[in-house]
Amino acid sequence: MPSSAEAVAAVADCRPLAGFEKQRCYEERLLARLHEAGVAPALALLEEVAASDVDVERDGHVYTHAIGIEAYDAGGPVAEVFGQCTTLFQSGCYHGVIQAHFIAEGATDEGLIRELCAPYESDAQRWLLFQCLHGLGHGLTMFYDHHLPRALADCDLLANDWNRESCYGGAFMENVVNATNPHHPAAELTPGSTASNGAAVGDDRGHDAHAGGHPHGGAPGGSGDAGGRPGDAAATGDPAAGLEPFEPLRPDDPHYPCSTLDDRYLRACYMMQTSVMLWQNGGDVGAAAESCGEAPERWRPTCFQSLGRDVSSRTLQEPRASLRECRKAPEAYREWCYVGLVKNFVDLTATTEDGFSFCERVEPWAKPRCYEAMGEEIGILHATEAERRAACAVSESFELEQSCLRGARVRVN
Repeated sequence: MPSSAEAVAAVADCRPLAGFEKQRCYEERLLARLHEAGVAPALALLEEVAASDVDVERDGHVYTHAIGIEAYDAGGPVAEVFGQCTTLFQSGCYHGVIQAHFIAEGATDEGLIRELCAPYESDAQRWLLFQCLHGLGHGLTMFYDHHLPRALADCDLLANDWNRESCYGGAFMENVVNATNPHHPAAELTPGSTASNGAAVGDDRGHDAHAGGHPHGGAPGGSGDAGGRPGDAAATGDPAAGLEPFEPLRPDDPHYPCSTLDDRYLRACYMMQTSVMLWQNGGDVGAAAESCGEAPERWRPTCFQSLGRDVSSRTLQEPRASLRECRKAPEAYREWCYVGLVKNFVDLTATTEDGFSFCERVEPWAKPRCYEAMGEEIGILHATEAERRAACAVSESFELEQSCLRGARVRVN
């Protein structure tokens, strides 16, 4: 239960509401707290409220985006506001700051794109680097009025594959969330109407994408790909000027936009695609698993990993329910659903206890992959080999500790 009078009042006023009205009610109280006391107290209020309202817990990432967006003072130093955020609800505050910065900046170029996250380019700050790059993908997609291929083309300007994949992930997440939840906080930063993209206004089925966690990782090809840079953007002041319209989703294709894009984008695309599938099929995890089974063979493991992330959001990380839902996936790919689950457990809090506890519950044949996934997350959380070894040491056996260390890119015995 909430411990402060402010949280009690917020829950009493907002919990009886539904849909967009409920979201707006909570946002107003959180942002009022932000303006009165700062980022940390606003995030603390959100955490209290989420403990009493399951809808807020499920969509906590959306609310942290709102806090980050509002916290950014146009023209102010990104790093100063960025440093006030926390890992609460998949670190959404960080992403909101970057989104707001891009809209306030009003222009992009290769130097800006490469330099924005440069302060975090070190092993010691790899977690923050990911949050910055993921937010960059969100911000670029918004900047180009949700023209996904154009945003991906700017992500391509980053210096290495890991940075680009992290940026792609934010772009695909923004594409899904804007299409399925047009009232999410970041939508108000863009001039275009999100209701025109085919999503039902007020439909709140799209919570999985933002609540579920983050995918890690020439111009896009295929249908709807404008490619290149708009020639008349400077003249019109509209960064999306000169681009062919882009459909964010297609109701008759559960694999779109992945089915139209260049191969280099497909890992990040399929890492978000089950949020599309679940939105289209009314939340049927088994049906989404069937759709993942129809993905190109190379990307099926990624699709099932995406399913695990979305299962985590739907079950609110309850272990037995999470196992039950992932077991709707065929055995050949079920371990990848577990991977998505445990990665999201870590993404939620930047801690590993819940992830390791879940790995202990899975079938013996799936444990090595589960522990390897934990190692991958540990490799982002911890900079030194000693820290990574210590984090993997809690594995339930020597063999599984070795799996964890391999995931963390540490020399194994």
